[in-house]
Amino acid sequence: MNQHLLMLPGIQPEEFSFLQDLTKNMTEKQQQQFYLLYSGRRKDQQTMLILCLIGVVGFAGIHRLISGDILLGILFLLTAGFCFVGTIIDAVNIKSLTYEYNRKQALEAERMVRMVM
Repeated sequence: MNQHLLMLPGIQPEEFSFLQDLTKNMTEKQQQQFYLLYSGRRKDQQTMLILCLIGVVGFAGIHRLISGDILLGILFLLTAGFCFVGTIIDAVNIKSLTYEYNRKQALEAERMVRMVM
């Protein structure tokens, strides 16, 4: 088992499996570079949920801005999270939103590591 995976806080089983598959053909040095880069970009589910819930009491859409959905984040800010309905839906679906964001970051980190090495 890859010890780098165990150091990621709040890692979910599907993310664990995805990262194992993504890094299985990498050398140890490539894996170290990948996890260093990925851990700096990765968001844990709890942080994303907190950012989403801030939208209920304050600024809606922060979680969308952080996850790279700039247009939707601005739209959430301007419409109070689509009158809070969009914020509530995102809070319910935060696990999948976080996983998709982390998946994109992992694929980008993997491409960067393979280009450099």
